[in-house]
Amino acid sequence: MKSDSNEQLLLKGLANNDAKAIETIYKDNFNMVQSFILNNNGSYDDARDIFQEAMIALYEKAKSESFVLTCQIKTYVYSVCRRLWLKRLQQLGKFVAQNEGLEETVAVEEDLEVHEKRNADFAIMERAMNSLGEPCKSLLQSYYLQKKGMVEIAAEFGYTNADNAKNQKYKCLVRLKKLFFAQYNIGE
Repeated sequence: MKSDSNEQLLLKGLANNDAKAIETIYKDNFNMVQSFILNNNGSYDDARDIFQEAMIALYEKAKSESFVLTCQIKTYVYSVCRRLWLKRLQQLGKFVAQNEGLEETVAVEEDLEVHEKRNADFAIMERAMNSLGEPCKSLLQSYYLQKKGMVEIAAEFGYTNADNAKNQKYKCLVRLKKLFFAQYNIGE
């Protein structure tokens, strides 16, 4: 019972970006993942990359109020890492016997697909932002990322008033949407 409450505290700490919780999860699980990847045609850097992806997936799950962990964190992290690594090996064309030890893992394909889809969407958005050009890129970053107000943006970009800045932001946003969906629809 005590270990379950510790696991919940770690998850809560992870969701709140608590450095001690993140460090504990790392210390408790990285060596296991590293051993698995090193024993299956991987390197230390591969282990770090895969573990980082699993931590991001766990973080996103921990942030969700509807998420209920039905196993130990160790089992979840191992399952995610194992599936990510086997998928990467398959993409690289390296043969791996996939049925060995599968009963010990947790089915997380759906979570990974959602995570990978979101990453792909972010990559498309980044490309759209980079091809947007100035001053639109800086204006949208100032408003959405830096959370600046329209009066501040008007002064920074030399618009006569906040309404003109707001109109320009809208035009830039329309251009960004067109760029994003043009790339999204062709699957780049």
